[in-house]
Amino acid sequence: MPLYHKLGNFPQKRHTQFEKPNGGLYYEQLFGTEGFNGHSSLLYHVHRPTQIKEITKSYSVEPKIAIGKNIKSLLLKGFELKPEDDFLDSRKAMLVNKDCIIGLAAPRQSLRNYFYKNADADEMIFIHKGKGKLRTMMGNIPFEYGDYLIIPRGMIYQIDFETSENRLFYVESFAPFYTPKRYKNESGQHLEHSPFCERDFILPNELETHDEKGDFLIKIKKEGMMHEIVYATHPFDIVGWDGYNFPYGFSIHNFEPITGRVHQPPPVHQTFETSTFVVCSFVPRLYDYHPKSIPAPYNHSNIDSDEVLYYVDGDFMSRNNIEQGHITLHPKGIPHGPAPGAMERSIGHTETHELAVMVDTFRPLMVTEEAMGLDDGQYYKSWVE
Repeated sequence: MPLYHKLGNFPQKRHTQFEKPNGGLYYEQLFGTEGFNGHSSLLYHVHRPTQIKEITKSYSVEPKIAIGKNIKSLLLKGFELKPEDDFLDSRKAMLVNKDCIIGLAAPRQSLRNYFYKNADADEMIFIHKGKGKLRTMMGNIPFEYGDYLIIPRGMIYQIDFETSENRLFYVESFAPFYTPKRYKNESGQHLEHSPFCERDFILPNELETHDEKGDFLIKIKKEGMMHEIVYATHPFDIVGWDGYNFPYGFSIHNFEPITGRVHQPPPVHQTFETSTFVVCSFVPRLYDYHPKSIPAPYNHSNIDSDEVLYYVDGDFMSRNNIEQGHITLHPKGIPHGPAPGAMERSIGHTETHELAVMVDTFRPLMVTEEAMGLDDGQYYKSWVE
């Protein structure tokens, strides 16, 4: 997202001396992507951000694969995932490939005993249930039901929940998240036909600056391993920063739907994209208004993508027996469409109040053991009349 933002204090000229009020210099850090060619920000630390005292533990967190080459449509009952106190322990990978990890989490408590960094992947966390604050080294972002949180790789963060019942849908992406190119001009500004604009983004605020020395545990995820590392200073010691690489939020309720006289294809719902998958937001909207329109989606072939739908709220007209927190997987190789009877009963309806998040991947997804524990076992037969 090519949007400039800044917080706190920093020198007028980059890569120059920035003096502390009581003597000494602040420490500059480039927080950038794609070497020195991608989006970046310049951060100014009270202490050197490089002080590692100890690496105490390293262990595998790679998902365990149950089905490596899948052809079966699946329905996962997400709300049957048992809550856990710890934020990272609660995160369970459901569907994975070389490009992303799609998962669910039900943390009961705030992440306060350690800090977390994903060194490999940008993270998209969708808040289905819960309210609180994402606390990062670059500032804090409040969140609530319906918010997407986009957290760039390398970001050190904690998360505070005001609630004990929290349900999260998340995607870890090994390619950066961007908003769709077709909604932006050459300089990156969102165009008038875009279903959202820069005003809708929730930017970091309330910069925390901790001038503390001691032992600070940071859990760093890298190459399927979790490394527990002790830093010598508090990681939230930034006094100011500016640039284009930072976490932000976006509410699904601020996505303005695009409608037409006949049924519109899924790309009109697109919210984010990477080089390897897209994310779409299905929101309350008017149905198609051609006098002979069929509001239900038409059958379509999964030739190039695996389709994942996470159902959030409302009445999902195209399917039967779908509830909040369910995930459906429609793998490439088999066409899919409305459940039997859904096409006919949709005729005459004028609007929908559904909320859902869709992830379409360009490579097939593998199914984890955690996912099989939530599988209903019968979904792939649900089109038989």
